Amino acid sequence: MNKPRTHKAPEGIRVYLVGAHATGKTTLARWVRDHYGIPMIAEVARGVLAEMEAKLDTLRTDIALVNRYQYEVFRRQIDAENAVGGPFVSDRAFCNLAYAAHHSTILADIFRDRKLGEYMNWVRQGIVFFVRPHRELVVADGVRAGLEWEEVVRIDGMVKLLLEVFGVPYIPVESLSMQERVRLMERVLDLAGLPQLQTVAAPTPAEGVAQRVN
Repeated sequence: MNKPRTHKAPEGIRVYLVGAHATGKTTLARWVRDHYGIPMIAEVARGVLAEMEAKLDTLRTDIALVNRYQYEVFRRQIDAENAVGGPFVSDRAFCNLAYAAHHSTILADIFRDRKLGEYMNWVRQGIVFFVRPHRELVVADGVRAGLEWEEVVRIDGMVKLLLEVFGVPYIPVESLSMQERVRLMERVLDLAGLPQLQTVAAPTPAEGVAQRVN
């Protein structure tokens, strides 16, 4: 099979998948990375957690630690995006602020920080997909506190509030079907002028069956 044809993505195009945990954002971000050939920004939360040598149980009980953690995640996300210097896809943006609203006491300080306004203006210039939750997808991810369905719904509502407050245009991704999710994103990104990677050889019938089984 021939290798994918490489291309140069439109300068500066940024794709964000925002929403609560356990909604499938990372799966979709990987699909964008693989089908459009743009870098994917790795999640910073796990790295921050490891550097702090902290565990979820500690974050739930130590308010000073959770404050430091949430601010550092916010700062690292901005740094990671600036470091790319071109097109990218990210499976989050300001999402940790939704968790900060529920689990920390620093949200007022962040809202007074000019970095937040600058960053939200930066996000507004990207393509934002708001991935809505489904109970079937709620599984433990080892990072975020609160794996109950009610918690996911609360975080989803807070992400929506932040989108509306800062006037960030977004495309809701509400279907549970991966096929429908991909078709929606494919249409939007095609209209935005982001070309897909192409291969000359198509999958064989046997390969197609294997993909469906997997």
